[in-house]
Amino acid sequence: MKKESIYLVLAFFILCAHSLYANKSVRLASPNGKIKFSLALDKNSPVYSVTFNKQTLIQDSPLTLTFDNGAFGENVKINKPVFSTKEETYELIVGKAKHIHSLSKEVIIPLEETVQPFRKINLVLRAFDDGIAFRYEFPKQKGWDSYIMYDEGTTFNLQGNPNVTTLFLPNYQSSHEGKYTVTDYADMDNKRLMDMPALFSFPNHVYMAITEAAVRDYAGMYLWKENGTLLGKLSPKLGQERIKVEASLPHQSPWRVLMISDQIGSLIASNILTNLNEPCKIEDTSWIKPGKTTFTWWNGNVVPDTTFLGGNNFPTNKYYIDFVARNGLDYHSIYGNAEQAWYDEDGAGFGSPGPKADILKVVPSLNMQEICDYAKSQGVRIHLWTNWKPLYAKIDEAFAQFEKWGIAGMMIDFMDRDDQEMIRIQEEFLAKAAKHHLFVQFHGACKPSGLSRTYPNEFTREGTLNYEHCKWDKDTDADHDIHMPFTRLLAGATDYHLGGFRSLPRDKFKNQERNPYVMSTRCHMLAMYVVLESYLGMICDTPEAYEGQPGFEFLKAVPTTWDQTVVPNASVNEYVTIARKKGEDWFVGTINNSHARSIDVDLKFLDKDKKYKITIYKDAEDTNIDSNKLVKEVKEITYRDKITLPLASDGGSVFHIQPI
Repeated sequence: MKKESIYLVLAFFILCAHSLYANKSVRLASPNGKIKFSLALDKNSPVYSVTFNKQTLIQDSPLTLTFDNGAFGENVKINKPVFSTKEETYELIVGKAKHIHSLSKEVIIPLEETVQPFRKINLVLRAFDDGIAFRYEFPKQKGWDSYIMYDEGTTFNLQGNPNVTTLFLPNYQSSHEGKYTVTDYADMDNKRLMDMPALFSFPNHVYMAITEAAVRDYAGMYLWKENGTLLGKLSPKLGQERIKVEASLPHQSPWRVLMISDQIGSLIASNILTNLNEPCKIEDTSWIKPGKTTFTWWNGNVVPDTTFLGGNNFPTNKYYIDFVARNGLDYHSIYGNAEQAWYDEDGAGFGSPGPKADILKVVPSLNMQEICDYAKSQGVRIHLWTNWKPLYAKIDEAFAQFEKWGIAGMMIDFMDRDDQEMIRIQEEFLAKAAKHHLFVQFHGACKPSGLSRTYPNEFTREGTLNYEHCKWDKDTDADHDIHMPFTRLLAGATDYHLGGFRSLPRDKFKNQERNPYVMSTRCHMLAMYVVLESYLGMICDTPEAYEGQPGFEFLKAVPTTWDQTVVPNASVNEYVTIARKKGEDWFVGTINNSHARSIDVDLKFLDKDKKYKITIYKDAEDTNIDSNKLVKEVKEITYRDKITLPLASDGGSVFHIQPI
């Protein structure tokens, strides 16, 4: 065959291939074949659909992007896609499991404008067995080396009328502390910001949660229902509403993640967000030590009625350091006293630093070096609360000073934004803190996005309404807690001010600034340490509230990092049982909403060849009178056993299972 003929044949096949992708859809399925994604052109505009077990969840949803030099989404062609399989095994220092195996199918779909300015954007898609994710990649190209994005027109055209659990927010500058709304999609309010993750429960027990992964150098995204369709809304640059993202090419968006399964527990146990993040950037991680900490702001910095007053002084901190040391805990936190921070501050309070706030000047009543030295002598580590503004103003000097004192980490508070600038600042905090062997606890912050894989010195973050509200309102009850595993928890670690040991039944509950009460049972409070994912577990109450009290031995034993996570039992917004393994031990937590019930917990997750000792903490029969009461049982079990749990209203249970 002549060379010219071979070239003609090859050219013909290339033209046919391009024609095929230009006129037909590109399809990708998860490794198990249950989740399927397809992208097609509708009048030369890209639209996508998603199915699970042949049930359509999203149908013909447009994808558009609006830049300062015009919209991208019309007059587009699909160039030849590139398919591959992604498989990796990695370890998490902080996470739901230690050893992760990630398997996905990937396709890179090149999209190119057929008219000027002929821009090229890749849609990158990955399909896992527990979800699907896509993002936009902006390659460097001739005539386009930077962009200003006005809108990311990612849409989610949901099919049917799923039940929705979501958090509506007032605006883009928010602490994300609010009550969740449960409603049918058809009845859901229009044109209101929805936080992510949001959960959508479809017929046939199919569940889909929408969130995002690897949010870096980009604005955070929200959902917004309009004309029957969900739209993605980006947090705008401060001081205006139009500009959302500014970047030089090459650049990329975060992953838009659809967690999908017919088992709600699969979403809770999923590692899809860390799978979509980059590997750890910290070379030496030996100093990263998750653990449990005091947080005396919650209880009012209460000390015994002795010869000293609670406050910004050495005796107060020594009292709590000694409590941590004698109970085998890990950290003591220093925030200040009342509305006075531990550093020089001339503002109106913690949330409003004044112009002279100086993170490098400790208040005269404190000697930080003395406190750190004493804590070290007792085997206790110190972490500091800070408002983000004075810390960021002197970030390098402050981190160097913290390391010199011997500080282990910090709570960074009142960020209350996730525009592109704040997302950059958060990553800068993590990167620079790691250089000085400091962990970070973000408070007053947006949801996580799996970045704890890349920066495992991020131990936890708030981004939800939690038990601090017990001091001033009645919003944090069991009906609020039960939303967490099905929404906010899906995004990652949740800082929740755990450990209230002064429980009152709902009809007797009252707000109290010092020694605050909680309104769920003692067993419910214990179970939250297992149900919630957090690598800095707070022990918020006073030493006298814990020592000698039933259940405190469980708090001393429960870990903050895990080797494995399974979900034996879950019913959306009603109850959940989460089992987490550490070494050879299992810790199992169950929380209930306000409706009393009985459930069976199957122990099939245990090793078939072992016998175990199980210590059970469960609600007492009269918790409606004294919600601090619990029943403790110890017996032998195997994987064949089931444990029948009577769950009180606002109740819960924990197990500590040890091999014999």
